[in-house]
Amino acid sequence: MSTSAKIKRLDQRPMKDAILSKNKFRFLGLTLDDFIKYFFQGNAMIAIVVLALITISLFSSGIWFIPQNYQNLVVYRQAGLEYVDYLRQEIDDHTALTRYLSNLRLQQMQLLLKEGKSPEEAQTALAPLDAFIAAYGDAATPLNDMLSEQTDIASAIKDKHNSQQEELHGRELLLKAGKKEEAAALQVEPIDFKASVQPLLDMRDAYIEANGIFAETLSNLIFHPPRMVSRSLQPKMDRFRELSRTYLIELPKYEDQILNWEQFKPIPKYKAVTSFLFGRQWLTASFWQDWYGIIPLLVGSLTVSFVALVIAIPFGVGAAIYINQIASPTEQNLIKPYIEFISAIPSVVLGFFGIAVLGQSMRWLSQQEWLAWVPGFPIQERLNIFTAGALLALMAVPTIFTLTEDAINNVPRAFKEASYALGATRLQTILKIMIPASLSGIISAVLLGLGRVVGETMVVLLCAGGRIEIPDFTQGLGAFFQPVHTMTGIIAQEMGEVVQGSIHFHALFMVGIILFLLSLVINYLAQQVVHKYKISIG
Repeated sequence: MSTSAKIKRLDQRPMKDAILSKNKFRFLGLTLDDFIKYFFQGNAMIAIVVLALITISLFSSGIWFIPQNYQNLVVYRQAGLEYVDYLRQEIDDHTALTRYLSNLRLQQMQLLLKEGKSPEEAQTALAPLDAFIAAYGDAATPLNDMLSEQTDIASAIKDKHNSQQEELHGRELLLKAGKKEEAAALQVEPIDFKASVQPLLDMRDAYIEANGIFAETLSNLIFHPPRMVSRSLQPKMDRFRELSRTYLIELPKYEDQILNWEQFKPIPKYKAVTSFLFGRQWLTASFWQDWYGIIPLLVGSLTVSFVALVIAIPFGVGAAIYINQIASPTEQNLIKPYIEFISAIPSVVLGFFGIAVLGQSMRWLSQQEWLAWVPGFPIQERLNIFTAGALLALMAVPTIFTLTEDAINNVPRAFKEASYALGATRLQTILKIMIPASLSGIISAVLLGLGRVVGETMVVLLCAGGRIEIPDFTQGLGAFFQPVHTMTGIIAQEMGEVVQGSIHFHALFMVGIILFLLSLVINYLAQQVVHKYKISIG
């Protein structure tokens, strides 16, 4: 055998030995390669199974909300609560106008005191306005008395219905337990909604008469309103007169609703879903009527996320570009670990920081006179959209920063070198070469940061304010300094207190379904944007 053949045979021996030793490892007829393959394949299958179980559990629990909410709406109508709420809405609108007058009086008092008037002199000057406010508020006294009486009647009907449902549920439990004799002995008296609601309908004539007197009184009052002591407030009084005239024009609408109300008018099935998707009230554990509308929670989540992204995107993307393209090695070793360390801070610690430091500091800053021009200043609530959004931005910055830097690193080095070779400056290279080439990765980083923000619970639960209301966007940027509640926050806050199987319990699962679908939409949009961008680059 030649020398070259011997050398070749010696070179191949380690490879053959490795193959033989690998093939010697067998268990249940599987080689080592098979074990490695099935191990990772099993992990992937476990992830898919867990995701499927979560999805099935979420939808199977949430779907029961639809029939329960439909029954809730049926009882709301047949028990007369809907009928009473027509009168309640009329009185609530009048109360809002009275509150407008009270705020106007407070502003007038503050101006008089600033002008050097004593409190006694200011009270004397405001006497005509006080008499007008009292007369305007007292005009609704007969309607308020009628509303109180109707509320007692309707709430008694609903309480009787709830007691009946509890008795029926108890009888079902006895039947399931095999106690047929005890179940038969438990007599459940059916409620007659038609007869029970008749006392409410008998008040229609009295309502029409009282409403006519109410409208006449308001017309006389707004025809001769008092003049404001300070001329600067006169336009607001004129605005009040316009609002009152509009209110008087709408009074016949309330009368028509009450006169034309039909107790047993069928409710469309889709109302059970649309009242949830487009409802503007999330009201639970109410003596009157529970409402499950997701709009205030959805708006709260979106506004907080919007503030977070507005803050996080410039900081996260800007820091990644600086560290990757401009900073010296010393700066990279100093700044990069600090940014990435933020993700290790527990969210509850950030929440406490928002309550004790950020929220308090923002409220103090908003009370400074030289910042009075900022919309929404001074801040009334230290826990609001901005406070929660700023903290969520801090949590999103590491995600956006890390993924953006990875996207920039994936840009071929030849792109940068070609740009420099053509005489471009470093700034031109960054703006026109590096950022466009890595834009798909930057978009993905931003969307993943959005997912991090939308799914956060503890920070929004502690720092968003917890008010289940849609912000007043007529205040412009000032709306972002108002308290809100979010979808994740409401689940964390209420899930531990609800009765399993109740409508409230299933409503929280419906909120979880909306969050789930929102995440799917975000990921789908991310894929579409990245795909289209890659096509345009190609």
